[in-house]
Amino acid sequence: MKVATMYLLAVLLSATSIAKAQTQNEALVKEWERAKAYTKEYLDAMPEKDFGLKPTPEMRSFADQFLHLTDANYAFIAAASGQKSPVNPGDSEKSTDKSKAAVTKAVMDGYDFAIASIQKIPASQLNDKISLFGKFELTKQQAIEKAFEHQTHHRGQATVYLRLAGVKPPQEKLI
Repeated sequence: MKVATMYLLAVLLSATSIAKAQTQNEALVKEWERAKAYTKEYLDAMPEKDFGLKPTPEMRSFADQFLHLTDANYAFIAAASGQKSPVNPGDSEKSTDKSKAAVTKAVMDGYDFAIASIQKIPASQLNDKISLFGKFELTKQQAIEKAFEHQTHHRGQATVYLRLAGVKPPQEKLI
């Protein structure tokens, strides 16, 4: 009886662990979907004529902020998921088409890649270690979280660009 009880407890703990990992994965996907929608609101808010706006000559343009964000999304998520990025590092930002339509499409495609790739990571592998850019040893989840932090940082910088263009930034999306 004692062995059966221990076996049952082990099975329940294992099932709980798997359910918790799956919930973690689903939560990551939900956050990336929210970030995609929020970023789209930023892109929609900026008038076409101001996609080339630079607060100072040394800074990226509004378009380049989002293309840089996209390059990083591809790189971080490809490293975390093991999925091959369809974009070479830095290629998005090097694009010669910085129109609102082209930038919006590139950025949304980058989010779609991130979300689809995160969904493909077995939840049980989120704590597996990877080497990020050959420099950092992180878990897959940590790499995804670093990518999220990076895109949030650059979207936040874009708030200033919108204000300089006389546009009210989109309302914060916490949920």
